[in-house]
Amino acid sequence: ICSNVSCLPSSAQSCARSCGEKFNTCSCHSTCESLRDCCADYKQFCLDIEPHSGSLLGGTDFKILNTSFEQNINLTCRFNSEILTEGYVDESGVGHCITPLLYELGWISFEVSTDGVSFDRSGRWLSVHHSKLSPVYKISLVNATQWQYYGTPDVSGDLKMTWISSLLKAERVNIELWGYNETGEVYSANWEAEWKYLYTVGRDVPNSGVFSFTPQIAEKPYFLWELGSIRVSPSTKPDGAQNVNALWSEEHALAWHLEEAFRKDSAGWALEKCINWDKEEKAMPNFLTEITDCPCTLAQARADTGRFHTDYGCDIEAGSACVYHPGAVHCVRAIQGSPEYGAGQQCCYDSTGAQVLTGDSIGGSTPDRGHDWGSPPYKKPPRVPGFSHWKYDVISFYYCCLWSDNCEYYFTHRPSSDCRTYRPPRVAAVLGDPHFMTFDGVTFTFNGKGEYMLVYSSDRELSVQGRTEPMRFENGTVAMATRLSSVAMREKDSDVIEVRLGDQVDELQVLMNQQVLSFSEQKWIDLSGVFVFSPKASNVTVMFPSGTGVEVRAGEGVMTLTVLLPHDLQNHTLGLLGTMNDDPEDDLTSSNGAFISLNSSAQDIFTYCAGWAITNETSLFTYDSTFLLNEYYYAPKHDPSFIPNFSVTEDPEDPLLEPALSLCAGEGASFCKYDTLSMRSLEQGNATLLAFRSHTSTKKALEPVQSCGWLSPPNHGQKEGTLYLEGANVTFSCNSGYSLYGSHERTCQADGEWSGEDTHCVADNTLAIVLGSVGAVLALVVMVIAIVVYAKKQKK
Repeated sequence: ICSNVSCLPSSAQSCARSCGEKFNTCSCHSTCESLRDCCADYKQFCLDIEPHSGSLLGGTDFKILNTSFEQNINLTCRFNSEILTEGYVDESGVGHCITPLLYELGWISFEVSTDGVSFDRSGRWLSVHHSKLSPVYKISLVNATQWQYYGTPDVSGDLKMTWISSLLKAERVNIELWGYNETGEVYSANWEAEWKYLYTVGRDVPNSGVFSFTPQIAEKPYFLWELGSIRVSPSTKPDGAQNVNALWSEEHALAWHLEEAFRKDSAGWALEKCINWDKEEKAMPNFLTEITDCPCTLAQARADTGRFHTDYGCDIEAGSACVYHPGAVHCVRAIQGSPEYGAGQQCCYDSTGAQVLTGDSIGGSTPDRGHDWGSPPYKKPPRVPGFSHWKYDVISFYYCCLWSDNCEYYFTHRPSSDCRTYRPPRVAAVLGDPHFMTFDGVTFTFNGKGEYMLVYSSDRELSVQGRTEPMRFENGTVAMATRLSSVAMREKDSDVIEVRLGDQVDELQVLMNQQVLSFSEQKWIDLSGVFVFSPKASNVTVMFPSGTGVEVRAGEGVMTLTVLLPHDLQNHTLGLLGTMNDDPEDDLTSSNGAFISLNSSAQDIFTYCAGWAITNETSLFTYDSTFLLNEYYYAPKHDPSFIPNFSVTEDPEDPLLEPALSLCAGEGASFCKYDTLSMRSLEQGNATLLAFRSHTSTKKALEPVQSCGWLSPPNHGQKEGTLYLEGANVTFSCNSGYSLYGSHERTCQADGEWSGEDTHCVADNTLAIVLGSVGAVLALVVMVIAIVVYAKKQKK
């Protein structure tokens, strides 16, 4: 094979060390394949791989596609420009790399060398949170409860694990235990994360995909490691060899190898650990003051997709198997870590939609010192994805709550956050062909063809742009209406994300910096300054650090866009989706600051919208086809020659009119009718109506809710009621032998304050003593008054 520029004619341009570049004669950019201008050696040096993703723990064997290698070469792989791993060439001439242990998520650049010196080929590898990886690619710990409670009363026996043997290129394997720890001074430059090989559990065993063993108490210092994972790797490799083909189990509490003291008295051992953790927490900075507050209701939590995402450990869509949160049906996590400490927030809800709080239930939501999903830039504690969370928030839960019954220690440091300071985001939408709903509730239709600014915030450096294209009837002729066909966005210096209609019906294609992203292996992708989630081909959600969320849905050949903005962007937005300031009157403000009346004609609104066309200099879009170049890059950004129908005629003779009027009723009827009649399609009209109702439902879910905050039960008493929102009642009672003072019932009022007075339970004997003392004092006072009165009479 050719491994350097000398293999090419002197006049040819090479992609060696030039992937992503565009030259005068050819291109090494990812768009070159669709534009058909790739340099001759593009595939050879700009690498495609399979699989393209795997665990951040490493050990994945991926093959290099579309190029072959001689079998006698020394293939070396280098990740992040510094981590070297062995590669190899198989009997078919296909090159392979083994991924390294990483402490970060997202796209990791890698380079390949055929001589160990010149790394002139490059590609990218997606490092994935280990818990988000498909179970297929991990070791399965059979009966996980037995593993994590091993050594506690009545839990013993053999432990069993399984894996897919074909994922390891070996006939015999070693079963190893690796431990995780974080060392150094907390929140300092020398705070480091460490995965360490501890010992081999099974040596040179058949790669059969199953292994069982009877756990033994580990020797010191190994039993001091309380958190770790099992690794299965080829037995031909040395014990603890780094960056070799391997499979890993989920991280878990290593109950099964802990010291003799744990097996003799696991609850006592755990309590001691819990108390020590309590002392350590008291010495660490308080992260609770900077985490975001929880949404007040389940509806808000599920609708606020820019800031919160489903916690996969308690997912209502997956049957609400909430092991760590009994009583909850769904939990969400704040997507972003807190600004200084990288801490996480978790919010759980019961079947009524109310928040579950730790003050009322062990199943309450808990904040995290280490965000479960990690926090950029990752790599160092407490931002290491998954493992920092286990170190500071999960193993301590075992100490205090699972291996012993001392949750009061844990909940002192991990109390649920209520929703008193939560402010729901504002929502705007574009749907149908296309109809706009601004953040302040103004609705209008704009059927221009071009590329336009939908949302712009200069001081927040947020830009969301939309591209529209003419729609076509079933016979292929052009309709005098358009649809949203692509949305491009960026916040500050984040990766540019573009979501556009794909080649297949109701398929969305996602691009990152003009390169197509594949969601075939992972549904969630961590990128630079942005996260993208695509559970299926027709649904994409984009999440930015500001809390801005962009949802794109495809249906009936049309794209529906929803933009959610956090409240702190109030008075900081411009564009076709309006000025978010609670004043609808200025929503139709042009790019030069002038605004038109909401009662303006359809033609005047059309002219106003055309003024929000972007320029090639400000465009975030990708132009990777001749069609896009001719129609949008070299053409005007707003096509003045495309004049749509500004209204539709309701002809009584039209056979479509009656079913259209029957279908299009209630809110959204005008948009539904417009789309049905203009596109001659009831399906199109129904899709618009459903999208409008979905938008209305989202707005309703995100309406502000007043919270009065948690109320504690009185000492020596109980309370009834765990809802703390406006209109909720909480009643109190006292234990036998105690009397209630204060309010028996309190109501959450519209001003966020509880009615009534604080409630107390006073012991009856205490009450008798108090009343007796009061009586004695009163008697003494009466006697003194009587004496004084008598003395005055005597003087007279």
